[in-house]
Amino acid sequence: MKKFNSFPIIKTNLLSHHSITITTLTLSNEQQQQQQTQTSKQRVSEQTCLSLLHSCTTLTSLTQIHSLILKLGLHQNPLVLTKFASTSSNFNSIHYASSFIFHSHHNADPPSFYDAFLFNTVIRAYAQTLHSKSMALHFYKTMLCYGVLPNKFTYPFVLKACAGIGGLNLGKSVHGFVVKLGFEDDLHVQNTMIHMYCCCEGEVEFARKVFDGSPKSDSVTWSAMIGGYARSGRSTEAVGLFREMQVVGVCPDEITMVSVLSACTDLGALELGKWLESYVDRMKITKSLELCNALIDMFAKCGDVDKAMKLFRRMSMRTIVSWTSVIDGLAMHGRGLEAVSLFDEMVEQGVAPDDVAFIGVLSACSHSGLVDKGHYYFNSMEKNFGIVPKIEHYGCMVDLLSRAGLVKEAVEFVQNMPIEPNQIIWRSIITACHARGELKLGETISKELIKSEPMHESNYVLLSNIYAKLLRWEKKTKVREMMDMKGMKKVPGSTMIELNNEMYEFVAGDKSHDQYKEIYEMVDEMGREIKRAGYVPTTSQVLLDIDEEDKEDALHRHSEKLAIAFALLNTNPGTPIRIVKNLRVCEDCHSATKFISKVYNREIVVRDRNRFHHFNNGLCSCRDFW
Repeated sequence: MKKFNSFPIIKTNLLSHHSITITTLTLSNEQQQQQQTQTSKQRVSEQTCLSLLHSCTTLTSLTQIHSLILKLGLHQNPLVLTKFASTSSNFNSIHYASSFIFHSHHNADPPSFYDAFLFNTVIRAYAQTLHSKSMALHFYKTMLCYGVLPNKFTYPFVLKACAGIGGLNLGKSVHGFVVKLGFEDDLHVQNTMIHMYCCCEGEVEFARKVFDGSPKSDSVTWSAMIGGYARSGRSTEAVGLFREMQVVGVCPDEITMVSVLSACTDLGALELGKWLESYVDRMKITKSLELCNALIDMFAKCGDVDKAMKLFRRMSMRTIVSWTSVIDGLAMHGRGLEAVSLFDEMVEQGVAPDDVAFIGVLSACSHSGLVDKGHYYFNSMEKNFGIVPKIEHYGCMVDLLSRAGLVKEAVEFVQNMPIEPNQIIWRSIITACHARGELKLGETISKELIKSEPMHESNYVLLSNIYAKLLRWEKKTKVREMMDMKGMKKVPGSTMIELNNEMYEFVAGDKSHDQYKEIYEMVDEMGREIKRAGYVPTTSQVLLDIDEEDKEDALHRHSEKLAIAFALLNTNPGTPIRIVKNLRVCEDCHSATKFISKVYNREIVVRDRNRFHHFNNGLCSCRDFW
């Protein structure tokens, strides 16, 4: 009985175990079916959200999709989150997206769905946002802290962010990671690295090292380097590199041409600019809006404002930059009434002026002595357009009043300004004091400037010039000695001239040119001829304690006279002469050039630091107002 009784028990246990196994298998199949169904639903939900995000057109729709993502449990789906971040950036709402994606994980281990693609999307969005580039670097650091390995798509945006904030040390650190991870030969990374170094002050040489060490290059590589030279004021090198680009056979694009035109504008090289325009047409380079604006700006600032106007009128579409470029050009050429008329036309056509446009029209009023017009436009800024005047607009008004000889009114205007005047404004008044004989006032303001800005050489030069005009030579000498003690040097006057697509630069007393003997002989001849025509040297412009004869000799050796003599020697009779001066043209050179234009029957166009002077038949376009 025991055996019998025990057998059923064993048999029962075996059957029971078998039943459990069958049940377990059955449940497993059901779970698998449920999982498959759930996965299928998730895929449908995922595709639905991705489709909705792709077609999303408003921020309101985006917030509704956000709610749907949470409702469907897709808040950890990497594809959906990446697309959500990308879509948010289209509405300048990347901060909203990043807060949602990263909010709950700041102090925890990174979730498994954090990957390089997701971080790249967020970093790119912040890098392309004007005021949030530091956040791009923040998420790059977060990416490293979470152990997510960057890839070659990460670094162009990280380097772009470094460029945007001028973060040189951080940029160098990123450069180190690029080399460590083996991405330095990637063309996109390399191009952005060149751009980054070019955007950091004083690092254009390092950018050139990266450029020279590049194993491969394209038009973007060359454009980055040429643009870096142009932005840092090394325009001659920018033009030279463009010529190298042509030699090696790399075809430039419109971005390259914008940079080269910018360099050309800086040099005042009109003939080169004309050649560049024909090159654009010949090579069928796309005339983007930016390129058209660059051409207008080049012609206006290289002395052919009429050509700039023709290009402007032919444009099918214009931006505020187009209008402002022409207004600025007319202002620089002393054509204030035309500039004012064009500004009014812009407003009538429904183009709202910005603060830069107002700087242009106020400058036009300043260069043409349109005091009442200047007051009108300044007062209309906030009243009619809701633009609060900035320090630059106040500076234009001070310049306007100072140039018009209203020195006391200019001082009163400064004293009533709602914002603190800067040193540029005070220097404008000092210059006016020097020109209008208000020397005591100029001396007082100069001394105050030196106290507030003891390491700016212009303040000492202005005070030195006032003492020279007062014939207080001992005080002038002491000011110069102070500059020497502080290691300061006055910026030397220089003049550039373009001849046969080459740029030549002259400084006062220059003897470095191959033709210097012939140039000085021509200068002496010019002096004799214009004296016969009635020219009288303005020796008061020589702020040195020397006799009159030596003062005349010093005036003859000014850089613009050397450049004009060089042009007379090397160009055909009747050919226009165009020169660029780095400082304001002096009173004597202005007077002498009027006589030279008449005696030698030449049109002479001079671009100085402030404006253009068109000399013809003994007259100047500025009407002696500059």
